[in-house]
Amino acid sequence: MLDTSARHAPEDAPFAVRSIGLKKSYGNGEAAVHALCGVTIDIASGQRVALLGKSGSGKSTLLNLLGGLDHPTDGDLEVAGQKLEKLSRRELAAFRLASVGMIFQSFNLIPSRTALENVELPMIFAGRPRRQRRDEAQQALKAVGLGARIHHWPAQLSGGENQRVAVARALVNQPRILLADEPTGNLDSATAREVMGLLMDHVEKHGTTMILVTHDEELAKEYTHRVIRLKDGHLVD
Repeated sequence: MLDTSARHAPEDAPFAVRSIGLKKSYGNGEAAVHALCGVTIDIASGQRVALLGKSGSGKSTLLNLLGGLDHPTDGDLEVAGQKLEKLSRRELAAFRLASVGMIFQSFNLIPSRTALENVELPMIFAGRPRRQRRDEAQQALKAVGLGARIHHWPAQLSGGENQRVAVARALVNQPRILLADEPTGNLDSATAREVMGLLMDHVEKHGTTMILVTHDEELAKEYTHRVIRLKDGHLVD
């Protein structure tokens, strides 16, 4: 088990995430669904934080807001020094490229692209030269143990291998903040530990802030510094 008891981020570290009264609702009037109800949190740079809660608690909604995939309905949200509630869609896209890596439970790989081409995508959008992005994508796949599978399609890879491709894609731009939404939810326990080991190697080496959505208490205790609990859109102390 990874000992995180003495590895807390410094108290004077700059904040990677600060939210005040963060709200997100879908729909209007009596039919509105209030996914987040005034969430206020601070997460220091370099911290590894777990978001815990049952389905419908608001975990994934909060993660999507932190990643700039959606706008809050109300409240203030600052991530990596950017006030996200003030950014346009184009500016949010630029923010994601520059600052955030995201890993999804369902992998979100493009089936018509090889592992190498999937990992190249963030660098294509960032305008990296072809030779550079090809070399860096190869290195990222080698780092997650897929150096011999770079030209395979997602359908030719196992679930664990697809998640490794997703990890390589999320980390290839060396993001300041890593957002992981149930990254081991579709994996067996042995493969899950391998994937988490890869993530830990990267975040500890680069001082990356990691926010992990999970329903697994043991996973949260083993791999993160701190647990934030949500219930029906509210923080639970």
